[in-house]
Amino acid sequence: MRIIENTTKFHIEEPTAVAIGKFDGFHMGHQKLLRQLREQKDQGLLSAVFTFVPSPAAFFSSEPVRDLSTVAEKRRIFEQSGVDYLIEFPFFRETADMDPETFIRDVLVGMMNAKCVVAGEDVSYGKGGAGDCALLQKKAETYGYQVFIIDKVLYGGREVSSTYVREAVKEGNMGLVTALLGTPYYVGGEIVHGKQLGRTLGMPTVNLLPPKEKLLPSKGVYYSYVYLHSRSGGRPYDGVQLPSITNIGTKPTVNNIDQMGVETYLYDFNADVYGENIEVYLLEHKRPEMRFGSVEELKAQMREDIAAGRNYHGL
Repeated sequence: MRIIENTTKFHIEEPTAVAIGKFDGFHMGHQKLLRQLREQKDQGLLSAVFTFVPSPAAFFSSEPVRDLSTVAEKRRIFEQSGVDYLIEFPFFRETADMDPETFIRDVLVGMMNAKCVVAGEDVSYGKGGAGDCALLQKKAETYGYQVFIIDKVLYGGREVSSTYVREAVKEGNMGLVTALLGTPYYVGGEIVHGKQLGRTLGMPTVNLLPPKEKLLPSKGVYYSYVYLHSRSGGRPYDGVQLPSITNIGTKPTVNNIDQMGVETYLYDFNADVYGENIEVYLLEHKRPEMRFGSVEELKAQMREDIAAGRNYHGL
């Protein structure tokens, strides 16, 4: 996959089928859109994905915006989906103010050589988000492309959207999140040194500091599984699904630092994995984060959590 980033001046020579979207969370609706893109690729067009970086929501917000999918995670998804071109188009005042038809003519057709455009019913582009699917269809004959508008996917009687997924993540409703995404929600990063309290208590854990732009679920303990990826490769745990239990929060009993972390206990595992990469997949919320009166109370609760996790995983 070729990634075109940090530029508004490029040209793709080959005719393409282009999917437009934010693709935050890569839920069932996004997957339906990508399936249509693959069908067009089977007809001989190269597949391309167009998305803005940063997202319009992040650009216009006065507060930090947490994403369901980081830029790196989206890249991996598109790579695995067989996308040929990923366009991470810079979003700033000039591009935000682009006339919608100018976007179609100059970017989709002129730069991306689009012969087919795939988008959701709620697609928006151009100044004030004034461009929509109706304009894409209206200008198709003028600029020589086909249009496929993808209907919304419903789950539980509600349209599946990034907003729906985001609400479920914030609530810690990981079963619903899994249903909407088709896979458990995960947080990834490099394993770092923590306070090593778990090791002191005889229950060693691995810690990661999630990317600052990653949306985390509500604080608490979650049943989980992980994948570890060694830098050198060839380690026995590479690519193996490992059962675990995870705490997301600030560990209020042992420090007063207001920094969210992800701390995971891996069952029957004792390899040194500092500096390795980890993906933590969150399956189900067990309990909220709690403040304990003493380290002994914390230790007793950790033992109970670990025992419950063993039962959950059938260990």
